Amino acid sequence: MRTFSLRRIRILSVALLLAALVLIGKLYMVQIVQEEAWSNRANRQYARPTNTLFDRGSIYFETKGGDRIAAATIKEGYTIAIIPKDIENATSTFEAISAIIPLEQGTFLAKAFKKDDPYEEVAKRIDREKSLAIDALNIPGVKIYKDRWRVYPDGTLAAHTIGFVGYNNDNKLMGRYGLERTYESVLGRDTENLYINFFAEIFTDISKKVKGEDLEGNIITSIEPTVEAFIEKQLKSLSTRYSPEVSGAIVINPKTGSIYAMAGNPSFDSNTFNIEKNPGVWSNPLVENVYEMGSIMKPLTMAAGIESGKITPKTTYKDEGFLILDNKRISNFDGKGRGITTMQQVINESLNTGVAFAVSRMGKDYFADMMLNFGLGEQTGIDLPNEAKGLVDNLKTRRDVEAATAAYGQGIAMSPINIVRALGAIANGGVLVRPHVAQKIEYSVGLSKTIEPEIGRRVVKTESAEEVTRMLVTAVDTALLGGKAKMEHYSIAAKTGTAQVADPKKGGYYEDQYLHSFFGYFPAYNPQFLVFLFMKHPKDAGFASETLVTPFVDITKFLINYYQIPPDR
Repeated sequence: MRTFSLRRIRILSVALLLAALVLIGKLYMVQIVQEEAWSNRANRQYARPTNTLFDRGSIYFETKGGDRIAAATIKEGYTIAIIPKDIENATSTFEAISAIIPLEQGTFLAKAFKKDDPYEEVAKRIDREKSLAIDALNIPGVKIYKDRWRVYPDGTLAAHTIGFVGYNNDNKLMGRYGLERTYESVLGRDTENLYINFFAEIFTDISKKVKGEDLEGNIITSIEPTVEAFIEKQLKSLSTRYSPEVSGAIVINPKTGSIYAMAGNPSFDSNTFNIEKNPGVWSNPLVENVYEMGSIMKPLTMAAGIESGKITPKTTYKDEGFLILDNKRISNFDGKGRGITTMQQVINESLNTGVAFAVSRMGKDYFADMMLNFGLGEQTGIDLPNEAKGLVDNLKTRRDVEAATAAYGQGIAMSPINIVRALGAIANGGVLVRPHVAQKIEYSVGLSKTIEPEIGRRVVKTESAEEVTRMLVTAVDTALLGGKAKMEHYSIAAKTGTAQVADPKKGGYYEDQYLHSFFGYFPAYNPQFLVFLFMKHPKDAGFASETLVTPFVDITKFLINYYQIPPDR
């Protein structure tokens, strides 16, 4: 009997302990984790009976010092509404309210005279002070309801990256572009979860809580707001001067894939996205569009040639200024020949015939395979929606002329983020890294998830990547702007690109439209930043060396000073 009693006591003790743990857990969830949600539930005395208060997780920028700045958050206010049948005097009601907040009289009176309508909103997003003032008037038929809505404190800053919240086809508010869309499952809030039975919630959702799947939370990005603002200022300056159809910039860590800045122009204000006449402006041109990139492809071609063992920076060929391949003529940008020329000179002077020669030495099949191995034409996996796949069929025809033109960035097209990832493999020593914007997810239940760098396949040996870096540094020091772009105490690796723009209607290329591109990384042999710039169809501009070098140098100097990068030479 004594043994039986002890067993019963133990069972009861364990049961009581489990019950206590469950109650403690519930108190923690209610008072700490779900405090805001329960507060909102209490606030439903202000809310329309048929609606729930809007709620959503926040998105943050993070400064270099670790401070967080809200990029997307929730703002609270009030909606002023009327019940027409309870309005005693529409004119005096209008005058009383409009003395506190501006209203349009005709619109108000039209709503007030709808006596069969049980509810009409007359003003939204009113602050607490004005709402209390209206409430104090105690006007018959006037109601005040608590409201919450999405706001973007910095307006246009990183708008393409952040995105916005809008109605879907089911008339439900949700993320439509950018991080708002990618992380909808994290940022979205299901107000119905306030009414789930606690014990059912504990035992049905425990696996998700442990694994961190489909949990509500906030997003902390790698976007550095001061860097982003500087980049956007540079793009606006370029747009003012050259009036391109579109321009863009990326600042990324080529070792980790963390994006510090991503901007496109024209842009928009996420708070007022609905006023844009052209919805196309919402798309991120750095992720969702593809372009023929021009001569910034040449470092990839050189990397493939060096990896093959068929060329070195000192390898020479006889430059006639043009080549005939498959009955097609390709030529240097100026049509001039240089005679006996090294591969280093090919990079310095951006010679199309030189990279065509490099392809002939390594073999067009090997070259095509290497470009595909660099990831050209495939998606990078960046955590932004609608990533475009490149157009690289010319690499698969294996004809001499298509291989040669691809070697200098014509005939194949890819998104800016795609070419940035490929060029980043040269900067970081030969591996592909997945670019990303979110760097941490903080879940409402108290868990968090850090987005670790995702290192992909190796595409060239470290030695091959370093050789190309030396070639690019030499080009900056001696050839870019005649050596004027050289920085005495910092090694900079960079390359310009100027490509003809394809004519989709008539075929071939426009005679007067070009795409200017530029990339560079530094400190070249241990890079912390890779900067990419582009403009499509800049007006009254010749080559990218004339338009994008100075902005790149300005960005480089800013980043070196802002992050206090120590000299490397």
